[in-house]
Amino acid sequence: MARSLGRLAAIPVTELKGVGTAKASSLEQVGIHTVLDLLTTYPRRYVDRTREARIADLVEGDEAMVVVRVTRSSSRRTRNRKVMVTADVTDGERTLRATFFNQPWRERQLSPGTQAILFGRFERYGGRPQMTNPVVDLIGDRTGRIIPVYPQSEKAGLMSWDLARWMDEVLERAGEFADPVPPAALDRFGLIGRTAAFRQIHAPESMAEVESARRRLVFDELLRVQLSLVERKQRLESESPGIAHAVDALPMLDRFVVDLPFPLTGAQQRVIEEIRADMGRPRPMHRLLQGDVGAGKTLVAVAMLLVAVEGGHQGALMAPTAVLAEQHAAGVRALLDGVEVDDPGTLLARRPLAVELLTNRTTAAERRKMLARLEAGEVDVLIGTHALIQEGVEFRSLGAVVIDEQHRFGVEQRAALRAANADGTVPDVLVMTATPIPRTAAMTVYGDLDVSVLDEMPPGRTPIRTEWVEVGAEGEVEGQETAAELAMWQHVRDEVADGRQAYVVCPLVEDSEKVEVASAEATYERLQGGELHGLRLGLLHGRVPPADKEQTMEAFRRGELDVLVATTVIEVGVDVPNATVMVVLDADRFGIAQLHQLRGRVGRGAARSHCYLVGSGATPDGRARLEALVRSTDGFELAEIDLDLRGEGTLMGERQKGRNDLKLASLRRDRDWVVKAREVAIDVISADPTLEHHQGLADELPLFLGDDESSEFLLKS
Repeated sequence: MARSLGRLAAIPVTELKGVGTAKASSLEQVGIHTVLDLLTTYPRRYVDRTREARIADLVEGDEAMVVVRVTRSSSRRTRNRKVMVTADVTDGERTLRATFFNQPWRERQLSPGTQAILFGRFERYGGRPQMTNPVVDLIGDRTGRIIPVYPQSEKAGLMSWDLARWMDEVLERAGEFADPVPPAALDRFGLIGRTAAFRQIHAPESMAEVESARRRLVFDELLRVQLSLVERKQRLESESPGIAHAVDALPMLDRFVVDLPFPLTGAQQRVIEEIRADMGRPRPMHRLLQGDVGAGKTLVAVAMLLVAVEGGHQGALMAPTAVLAEQHAAGVRALLDGVEVDDPGTLLARRPLAVELLTNRTTAAERRKMLARLEAGEVDVLIGTHALIQEGVEFRSLGAVVIDEQHRFGVEQRAALRAANADGTVPDVLVMTATPIPRTAAMTVYGDLDVSVLDEMPPGRTPIRTEWVEVGAEGEVEGQETAAELAMWQHVRDEVADGRQAYVVCPLVEDSEKVEVASAEATYERLQGGELHGLRLGLLHGRVPPADKEQTMEAFRRGELDVLVATTVIEVGVDVPNATVMVVLDADRFGIAQLHQLRGRVGRGAARSHCYLVGSGATPDGRARLEALVRSTDGFELAEIDLDLRGEGTLMGERQKGRNDLKLASLRRDRDWVVKAREVAIDVISADPTLEHHQGLADELPLFLGDDESSEFLLKS
């Protein structure tokens, strides 16, 4: 009988030869408790013995890999009191000296007789062949054309050859593995069987076998994640009674679109049609709307709210901050000015569409009146912060919910809005983000949502010119500004002289001895008395009291301030079309997404805008981020670059910590396989929603993704 992975998960590693109490404890330290844990601990690289270099063939200055045996090792202290370890090694024909500085433990590691792989730059010192501080992998007395190298742990006392020896035993004793993936899916993508995949990943005959094994096991990992997401999504849709809005005839929406002073972009038209179709179905919509800064997401959201209002329901828009909620309220009111709704209780049976704002700043008396009108159905669209989900907020019939910058809300807050109707019906939900997410990440992290993308900018927007002002270069005098910095500040003054405004963004509120970055308060004082002397400056950061913060922001909006010195509190939701210059200090300390968001605070009017990124680019990643921002203003392109630079671990956050669901798969390298796995998951779940006829797959989901509670966590995004 073929062995399921569940059976291997029930066998402790102590069942393997040579794994006693001490070794079991060592394995536990690296997260290996069962035979399945061991089997899914994959080699971190391979040594191709058919292509290894011989010492005799090495060319000075080249990097190379050699497989050697240690003949002698010793250590001594240098004149500056550091330890130098030398190891003489041989490939059976010639010898080489490996020298390690300040790594005293290498003498124990490279004792005579040890088999090892060295990777480093080949050089000659005093005529002797040498490598300095090469990468070392200990492999033991391993034979074969391709040698797998497993993660080693000096601390736990585990070597690559230990894992390789136990892996050989597991493969021999396990025999054939059960393969629960539908054969049609394997044929469709040319994937090998699971038994062959496990054997070829751990004991390959060639590097081609490694690649075909990796493809299959990557597909398995991604398929499990997608099955979990798609199954839960379809179950939530089937179990939650939605509102089937009347979408065939929508004169209010059609008139709203016709009356706009500008045409919709093709992307806006496409997304509105997707939302309209969703809202006509009896299941609740749960859609993610991605759109770059300035792509027109708010207009799409208003169209969705109108569909609900036109059918006699109400709409809600929830924003993460009071500033953004107030801005949304002003924008939505302006867009819906003149729109009327049916109201049999009025003399003309019509009244203006009512948009109200509810935040923690709303007074108790205003709140009481507004909530009474909301419950009576006299408020059509309610805009606010998390105050919308506080006790006492009762809608007559909530039909559509828009959640802006959804990553700033917990899943419980979103669920509270979805459960707002007393009759149990679930409103349609649109969650919006201006932080573009790579497609594969959206399919994995936000896999419980349908995804719409606004990938087209409205006409008339002038592209923002982005410049990297490099500071802190070698040879510069500390405290003295470069010519590029002086030109930048002069440009700010010139724009202000032309009636424009500017932002200056700093990472921290106050100076820190640990992190030497510009302080908003210190920068405000310096600029006021120096580079921007004579201009009207405002200061905004997280510690400014809310009332003062709004007063400062309002003064900037009205043009009573020339320059706003701020922290990243302005990252989201500040819309001042007259602002044309953004200066970001210590820009290489920000992430790509945050820099792109900050840049989006300018370029919101017809005037040409500039973004200056001031930073040293001291690290390779820091340079790469700044170069990417200079090169591109496309948020989706930048999101892909960000994923390449940071890796999906950062992007996926807590879901990755301590999980074993993605050991081989990478959202960067395996973009195409994410798409293929989702296609198969949709096919399987559509035909077999409870996985009753795919029991093998059903059994593996809790095995790799955790229990139902963990699966719920997977969907919190």
